[in-house]
Formats: sequence, C-alpha cells, structure tokens
Amino acid sequence: MELRHLRYFVAVAEELHFRRAAERLHVAQPAVSEQVRKLEQELGVRLFERTQRSVSLTPAGVAMLEEARHVLRHADVAREAARSAADRATMRLRIGYLADSMPPSFPRALRTLAVSTPSVQVDLETGLALRLVEELRAQRLDAVVAALPAATSGLRVTPLGEQRAVAVLPATHPRAHDDSVALESLAPERLVVLPHEVNPAFHNAVVAMCRDAGLAPTFVTVGEPRIEHVLLSVAAGGGLALVPDSVVERCTVPGLRFVALDRAGAAFQTAVLTHRDAKDIATVSFLRALTRAAGAGSAEQAPAVEVAA
Repeated sequence: MELRHLRYFVAVAEELHFRRAAERLHVAQPAVSEQVRKLEQELGVRLFERTQRSVSLTPAGVAMLEEARHVLRHADVAREAARSAADRATMRLRIGYLADSMPPSFPRALRTLAVSTPSVQVDLETGLALRLVEELRAQRLDAVVAALPAATSGLRVTPLGEQRAVAVLPATHPRAHDDSVALESLAPERLVVLPHEVNPAFHNAVVAMCRDAGLAPTFVTVGEPRIEHVLLSVAAGGGLALVPDSVVERCTVPGLRFVALDRAGAAFQTAVLTHRDAKDIATVSFLRALTRAAGAGSAEQAPAVEVAA
C-alpha cells in the first residue's frame, strides 16, 4: 500500500466523484480509477459502490476513510519534521581554526554574525592544519580559518590579511622592554615551538627567518598543541619563542613580553576556506561578516605589550 493510493482514495471518498477527485489531484481521471482499483485488489474488499450516476462508500470504505486520513496526517507531520531538521542543519556552522592563529577579524565576525543572524549555531573546533582541511573536504566542517600556503585546491579562499611573527621574551630578558628587536640580536639558543603539523606555514616561516638571520637555534617542541603551552614554557625558562601577532590580543601569561621584530615581513597569510559551492545561509552570512570585520581591522598592528607579573 502506497501513500499515493491513500491520497487518491481519500480524494474520491470526499468528492464522491472520480472526475472531481482527479481535478483536485491534478491528474487524469483514468489514473485515479486505476489506483483505487489497485488498492481494492490489495485489500481484497470493495471501497466504493459505483453506478453510472453516483459513487458511494461501502462499509469497508467508511472504515477505511478515517484510518487513511490518519495515516496521511502522520505522513505530513513526518515530512515537515524532516524538512525542519534540514533547515536546522543549514543554520549550523562548524568552524575549525588553528591553535596558534586566530586573526582578530575572526572573533569580530562571530560577534557580527550573532547579531545579524542569531539563528545560526556556531560550533568551534581547533586542530592540526592538514586535518582541518581534510575535515572540510569531508563535509564535517563548513569553514576553516587557515594559514597559507595550504592545500586549497577545489576550495573557496577568502583572504583575511597577513600575520607577522613577534618575539616572546621573559620580562627579565635584557631586550624585553625594547619597542622592537632584531632577531639576530636575540640570538636564541633555543626556540620553543608548536609541533610542525599544527601550523606548517608559520613553522616554516620561523625556520626561514632564523636561517636568514644566520641563526641555528635548537627547536624545543611542546608536547601539547596549544599556544598557552609555548608561553608557559618560555615563562619557565625553556627558551624564547616566536608566535603570530594575533596571539598578543588573546593570550596573557604573567612575566612575559611580546616584542615586535625589526624588518619582519609577513610570516604567513590568513584566509577562510569554505566549500566552493556553499550557498547555505549560515556560511554566506559568516563570510559576509568576516569580510566586513577583516576590512575594518586590516590596518591594525599589535604593539609591544607587557604583561606584568
């Protein structure tokens, strides 16, 4: 028994006329007659008494009518539930970002999104750069705040600007209170870093900066892929560190100084990666908010900041 059979039966039962039922259903009359006959054959009972002048329900048809209406109502409820669930899914935004890189435009965009499209539910996830892109390609994420270069083939790339490296020094370091410092003048013996796979673009930039400055420090990799562990390691005397300048705005550890580097060019470009064909309200609204936020903050540059002990 199909829902179509029930819909045709109910239409004929309510109209008591095959032609009017066909017009109501926007189908040809023979199709209605055929489907009703199939339903009767399947049930093994007659549902209608037919004459040349009239159509009437049999006792079996009367009993069938209310149950058929009940089934169709439940089918409509189920259909609406499925559609509502799909609508809710399009209003969910799953965003991945790197542990050491959160450009200021990103939280600003999230605040804008919360005001402009409050129905969007944002789920945030941090992880390794390559894994986040893989999650995006597998449709398990809707957007990734990434550092470039990265594997962006087939994805939409929305530029956010560039990030520079800043030095993280203990407050007792001789150069800790300078407005800026040359990397070669620091001559660090050890540089505390996150694992390479967390943000390959920035890690490679740090290696290149050291090479260009004629330095060959020992890289001390923290065990947990969290920028806070890098800062705590510096505070504990584990070495110096270079971090993206966005870290200055969101991390504080007593006794550390963030100092700008002389002649430091961009360490890496930041961008948001999304599916090329993404047209859902949540993603489109987020990209719109992000573009506005990036434009408003593109000229900002973090100064040296002291975090008092």
